[in-house]
Amino acid sequence: MDTTQIQPVDAGPRAIARLAWIGADPAEIFALLVDVRRHSEMDGSGTVEHSVAGPERLSQGARFTVRMKQFKVPYKITSRVVAFEENRLIEWRHPLGHAWRWELSPSDDGATLVTESFRYAKAKAPWALELFGYPAKNGRGIENTLRKLQQRFPR
Repeated sequence: MDTTQIQPVDAGPRAIARLAWIGADPAEIFALLVDVRRHSEMDGSGTVEHSVAGPERLSQGARFTVRMKQFKVPYKITSRVVAFEENRLIEWRHPLGHAWRWELSPSDDGATLVTESFRYAKAKAPWALELFGYPAKNGRGIENTLRKLQQRFPR
């Protein structure tokens, strides 16, 4: 695998995933993921705003609210952490059922293989997400997010 490229991953039905090598150890990347006040720093979708509410550090079952904006319309979303393994895995679920998942795998050279996925098989209306093009749109957002992380933590 070319360690500078972002690669698609087969994450199963109704899931969009990409992976990339990031030049930091898993703890550094995980620290960014568990601090919701910093999510706008890595957001590649352009939808996450700076203002949030929630715990200082995410953990299993934690709820957090993020201000967002799409199509010039501001709104808030409260998500819940549904999977958590320190420095390895975090997944949060949107109230409508779709989820964002981050998996971190360390390498011997201090870099981390990061896989981000948008999973919508359990969404309340997965067909609506497909109708409005969210899988492709979120795939592009994931790629942009991973590029931002590669720039922040060069290998």
